[in-house]
Amino acid sequence: MSIPRPATTPSPRQPLAPQPALWWTAAMMVTFLAASSAPSPLYALYREAWGFSALTLTWVFGSYAFALLAALLMCGRLSDHLGRRRVIVGALVLEFVSVVLFWQAESVAWLLAARILQGVATGIATSALSSMLLDLNPLRASMMNGVAPMVGMALGALGTAALVQFAPAPTRLVYELLLVMLAVQVVVALRLPDTVPHRPGAWASLRPQMAVPHAARGALQRLLPANTVGWALMGFFLSLGPTLARQVTGNAAPLTGGALIAAMVLPGALASVAMQRRPSALALVLGANGLALGMVLALAGIHWHAPAAFFGGALVAGFSMGCSFSGTLRTLAPLASPQQRAGLMASFFVCSYLAFSVPAILAGLATGWFGLHATAVGYGAVLLALALVAAFGTRGLVAAKV
Repeated sequence: MSIPRPATTPSPRQPLAPQPALWWTAAMMVTFLAASSAPSPLYALYREAWGFSALTLTWVFGSYAFALLAALLMCGRLSDHLGRRRVIVGALVLEFVSVVLFWQAESVAWLLAARILQGVATGIATSALSSMLLDLNPLRASMMNGVAPMVGMALGALGTAALVQFAPAPTRLVYELLLVMLAVQVVVALRLPDTVPHRPGAWASLRPQMAVPHAARGALQRLLPANTVGWALMGFFLSLGPTLARQVTGNAAPLTGGALIAAMVLPGALASVAMQRRPSALALVLGANGLALGMVLALAGIHWHAPAAFFGGALVAGFSMGCSFSGTLRTLAPLASPQQRAGLMASFFVCSYLAFSVPAILAGLATGWFGLHATAVGYGAVLLALALVAAFGTRGLVAAKV
């Protein structure tokens, strides 16, 4: 669960220089996403201890997703007015409180409260941290915005799964580690530079809306199909994936599910690095076509209980999503001024998390009606059809140069 600590630590008297501030900001994003995926391998333990149903688990998952979306819609532009540092510090404090609730959880009600607060904190942090990275280094920000969430989700899922399998008291130890990390980062965040000036309108910015600059609207519309497929596929693997992995492999070890999640998100991080110096149109074309191939492999693995095909599909899909994500961010980022970045990033992530959460919630409900295997095959078939549509649509992206 630990992440590499940046080499430079802040002076107690002055703001961080841009380079260490960039790395600390990326580290904070890793921590937020690690905390968001950390509870997933623990749900089986919670269900065993408290005896709640799969439907209840779906509501716990949904509470996080909808709280995050609400926070993006209401607070996504807040750092454009209050400054990045103040909003990031506030989000870290909220995240710290949510982890305390997880740490002390004694019932489903505690889980719901913790997940809702965690969703709010992550939603507030997402646009502020993404915008801070763009402010500090526009050239490297798209790569870091792609790598940090993927690495965070992998560390959270795989690290927690390892603790469940090998460590004592995993439902407490993982949160104790996160609390230490968050406490350090709150102190560091107080020394982040203010990269945008404070300006009036903070209260008005809380009115829910999609703040997409006019120059970015056409590009966002053209990029939505492939982006939607990628995030819906991520929701597929994070929600149904661990249980499917145990069925396909016949191995019930907690690390099996964590390994599947890592098999998708880590190649996504690698793709963000690999595509940094490639044309964004090439990244988008590779991403859309690769998502279709990944779904074909994953569906074959599910249908024939072939672990190699199932995990291979996760690897291909993860790398392809990273390509698509990198190309999308590099296309959108130059289309917003510094004062519009948080609003654009919030709108982009609203679309992304809708694609991530709503299909996964529906799939969780469908599992109770049709069974896991039928739901997974049906979900995968729909995503494959959408991926083929997105791949067909990318043929025009190169000509249009997005």
